[in-house]
Amino acid sequence: MPALPIIDLEGFPLDAAKRDGIAGALDRAFREYGFCVVTGHAVPVDVRKQAFAASRAFHALPDDEKRAIAVNEFHRGYIAPKTSKIVTSSVDKVTKPNLSESFMMMHPVDAGDPRFGTPLQGPNQWPMTLQDFRSAVENYYKALDTAARHLTQLLARALGQPDDSFDRFFEHPTVYLRLLHYPPIPQGAEADLYGSAPHTDYGFMTLLAQDDIGGLQVRATESQGGGWIDVPYVPDSFVVNVADLLSHWSGGRWPSTPHRVLNNRSGKDRYSIPFFFDMSMETVVEPLHAYAPGVKPIAGPKDKPGPVCYGDYVMERFNRNYSYRGGAGDREELAGQ
Repeated sequence: MPALPIIDLEGFPLDAAKRDGIAGALDRAFREYGFCVVTGHAVPVDVRKQAFAASRAFHALPDDEKRAIAVNEFHRGYIAPKTSKIVTSSVDKVTKPNLSESFMMMHPVDAGDPRFGTPLQGPNQWPMTLQDFRSAVENYYKALDTAARHLTQLLARALGQPDDSFDRFFEHPTVYLRLLHYPPIPQGAEADLYGSAPHTDYGFMTLLAQDDIGGLQVRATESQGGGWIDVPYVPDSFVVNVADLLSHWSGGRWPSTPHRVLNNRSGKDRYSIPFFFDMSMETVVEPLHAYAPGVKPIAGPKDKPGPVCYGDYVMERFNRNYSYRGGAGDREELAGQ
């Protein structure tokens, strides 16, 4: 099987020639895979370690303490196992909910903010009994926000645009920081039991920190032999992938590649921290380049290249995939599985 490219971001250099080289490497990786692994991202190791420690501490809490901050209407808080099912998957007919649990923090929105109370714009929730949990998660959020903004400029350059051409769409970004826990799936379990079923991400890009347990897989193209590529664990790295609307922005040049999590080999608990860095809710995405013949648009009216509002796109998927929003099948049925 092919292996995902590993790209050294070199701390995001200012030198134009170095930035051209990194942008070119990102372009090649995303054209071929829609994924890559990055090092040299300038996120402090200690900040990352503290975030993983906070995640393990949270998921070790009793269920009643976690459920006390159950995910609210603004998509913040605890998402219990078997309460999400990726019914919008373009890859597979998903019949069972995800075997994972998570704590979701999003971009902070104060009560005085004009956006407060609109979709996905509301208060974060925090566990009451974990000392230093909030500071560890917020410090990680800030570090990833800085890295994502630098990376966004390199992506603009990779698409032949000025470095700052995306910046105005991220003045008030939509950001999801998710502390994920995947319990081991027993040997011999049904083949369609996933930690996370095959799916694509919705918005701009994802920066994923993962532990060394393994289980994340990326779908290979037919020219790569088909099947699923195991994503390696590289210490102090991030897995970066193109999401649906960045693919649309690129005119399909960069695919939004399906991926999944199967924690059925190690017999151990798996932890990961995806940081979904998306544009503001009102952003309208139109392709920068024409779609190549035969390349189906990720999004657009009647599957034609055209403008897509991020807020409309993401809310349609949330409403269908999460039981707390009335989707993902019957709420009582999911709770009983």
